[in-house]
Amino acid sequence: MAMRNKLPGIILILLIILVLLILINISLGSVYIPFHKIMAVLTGQSIDNAGWQNIILQFRLPKAIVAILVGSGLGISGLLMQTLFRNPLAGPFVLGISSGASLGVALAILAGMTFGIGLTQMGIGGSWILTVSASLGAILVLSVVILVSLKVQDSMSLLIIGLMFGSATSAIVTVLQFFSKAESIQAYLVWTFGSLGSVTWQELQVFIPVVAVTLSASFMLSKTLNALLLGDNYARSMGVHIQNARLLIIIATAILAGTVTAFCGPIAFIGIAIPHITRLIFNTANHKILFPMVVLCGAILMLICDIIAQVPGREYTLPINAVTSVFGAPLVIWLVVRRKNFGKTFAK
Repeated sequence: MAMRNKLPGIILILLIILVLLILINISLGSVYIPFHKIMAVLTGQSIDNAGWQNIILQFRLPKAIVAILVGSGLGISGLLMQTLFRNPLAGPFVLGISSGASLGVALAILAGMTFGIGLTQMGIGGSWILTVSASLGAILVLSVVILVSLKVQDSMSLLIIGLMFGSATSAIVTVLQFFSKAESIQAYLVWTFGSLGSVTWQELQVFIPVVAVTLSASFMLSKTLNALLLGDNYARSMGVHIQNARLLIIIATAILAGTVTAFCGPIAFIGIAIPHITRLIFNTANHKILFPMVVLCGAILMLICDIIAQVPGREYTLPINAVTSVFGAPLVIWLVVRRKNFGKTFAK
């Protein structure tokens, strides 16, 4: 009850932090733009430098929005998987969704090189081709996982099967790389680095509604997730249909993780770490509280990682995957060490 009373104030503080980080994120880049000019553009005013206005509206603002979507989407999908499997190591990609997307991209790049289509024609970093390929690969794996989930009664068995699907698709990608040319391998590796800055406003018209609707639908599962956290038998006694609940959770996770991977490439760490960080900070396992907190914490941490990736004062940008792992892993280790009853907190 005490946490619920404090929740509005905490949300307000997090929203203020989020707005500040968005402004900082937009202010950074290889081109210096005065802060008052940035504020003028964001408030709808025109400035005398058309180049600055184009950079802010067409590159920096979409990238900040993408960071919020990625952090929120992966954070919630990780929360769903950890609750479904009651496993602190479960993340949004344990069902092989990311590997399926990677397989789709690998096939697209290899096929393009095979038929003599250059990287420019394929639209690396800005085209719908890789996005659609990744989506089809993720959908393929999702379809197989859903069929298996209808046959398997035990969640842990489903987790193991999902990991096997991921290993199998990763093996196929490795074989494709082995027979590919150096140019196609390089293009694929660039995609695996992850990118927040390659999503256009046109792509955001699809990205934003998909993530927003799925997050809203996932929040409706809060009561079911609270019951599942205490075990399948308890959930059944509360009237939860285990198979239907599992199916809805898998679909929501696949949509969030698959969409993020399709548009931005595989983003490591965020999905596993954000739910743990949120639980340990707020000392709760109630999903009605965790959902908004995970959304905000995920968006905030992703913006921080993107700010670090831009290397303020430098003209180059680090791979976002490297930053999320290097920055986030020590943070989680510190929180777990600081909270010695980590396992009890997860199952509370």
